[in-house]
Amino acid sequence: MFTIPSFMGFDKAGFGTPIDPDAAAFFARVTAAGGTLSATEQTAVNTLVVQMKADGTWAPMKAIYPMVGASAAACAQNLKSSSFTGTFTSGWTFASTGVTGNGTSTYFDTTLRPSVSLSESSAHLSFYSRTNVNESKYDFCSDSNYAVLWFGNTFYVNLTAVGTYTATYNFTNTTGFYIGSRINNTNVNGYRNATKVINNAALGSLLSGGNTYLGARGTGASSTTKQYAFASIGDGLTDTQASNFYTAVQAFQTTLNRQIAP
Repeated sequence: MFTIPSFMGFDKAGFGTPIDPDAAAFFARVTAAGGTLSATEQTAVNTLVVQMKADGTWAPMKAIYPMVGASAAACAQNLKSSSFTGTFTSGWTFASTGVTGNGTSTYFDTTLRPSVSLSESSAHLSFYSRTNVNESKYDFCSDSNYAVLWFGNTFYVNLTAVGTYTATYNFTNTTGFYIGSRINNTNVNGYRNATKVINNAALGSLLSGGNTYLGARGTGASSTTKQYAFASIGDGLTDTQASNFYTAVQAFQTTLNRQIAP
């Protein structure tokens, strides 16, 4: 029996839940790059896109990396658009649960430059960690100071390249969904799952001119051993948007059976 591929606008059975056009475009990019997605992954991605649009968290996004498909070709694709297709170095491990760095040389170059694509008063970085590890490494970083990361047992947020981390929070579990967000010129906020853990004044308003890297500080320095199941870059998120974003991403991870308990 002939079935209509999911990226044509229907589910794999050829009928049922319509596929969002942006989700369909993402599926097509994955296929064109040589990657593949399971039916469950396609369903999870489509539901995520629909929910983010309903919540008002889709529009602020510049790049969304769902980390599905268990390959470099699939995981490098930006769900939001055809821009900012990333590049993985060798040494990453790809699995249905996400991507894992080797702790020495791996990084993912998103190609997005904050000074070009973000605003001094509106920006966010997010990542979903499935690994609880105490290591002094970088998670999501454009340069050594423009970053959202764990370093030892401290969660750092700095969205101004001023040389000093102006917002930190100390606790020991490095798993979960982390968001660093700046929505004006006076405050930078940090969230772990649905909880706001950082609300601190940001000093300065200088954007980084370098590319943004996941899993390292620049090209391989301070590479992590964490497994990442999601990452995003975009405009700043309000408290409500950050909460809604976590709810949508957590539901996405739950559909894929790789969620981390709050």
